[in-house]
Amino acid sequence: MDIELLPLLGSAILGVALASSCGLRAFLPLLLTGLLARFTDWVGLHDSFDWLTSTEALLALSLAALCELLADKVPGVDTLLNALQTPVRTAAGALIYASVAFELPGWVIALLALIIGGGTALSVHVAKSSTRLASSAASAGAASPVMSLFEDLACALGVVLAVAFAGIALVLALCGGFVFVVSASAVWRRWRRRRTG
Repeated sequence: MDIELLPLLGSAILGVALASSCGLRAFLPLLLTGLLARFTDWVGLHDSFDWLTSTEALLALSLAALCELLADKVPGVDTLLNALQTPVRTAAGALIYASVAFELPGWVIALLALIIGGGTALSVHVAKSSTRLASSAASAGAASPVMSLFEDLACALGVVLAVAFAGIALVLALCGGFVFVVSASAVWRRWRRRRTG
């Protein structure tokens, strides 16, 4: 098997960048990737993931994304949604990573998708959930809809940037993850000080 390194590296970077968006929202990145693959030549999907571009899949992903986006704006429901969607967002990250992987045997793609794609989505999801939990505690839920809207925009922008500029999107995703972790730590420390003191 002749594997070219540059396309392989490019698809890996794209997969990581897209998987990081799945850590924010499970269905929006899959929907946007399916739409971009169907209507543009900006992103190519692995042959076994052509179903993501089907009308049925796009309609189902549209409905799921709409429900997720709306439910995340409701204080209290957003916390429950974050808890319930931990495995969903992890699986979405693995799925989206595998969908753009090329040049490797299927078992290798599956293994990398689970470890790298799922791990990336889970890491972003945990950082985001920690930030949201601390923010909700500090603001009694009042900041949740605003933070949710920011996450929606970051997710959509992350997908577009990932497809257009995979390398830049990866750097932005890593920086965004770092900012989420630092913000969550600061909000958590402030909240704990207020409670204890």
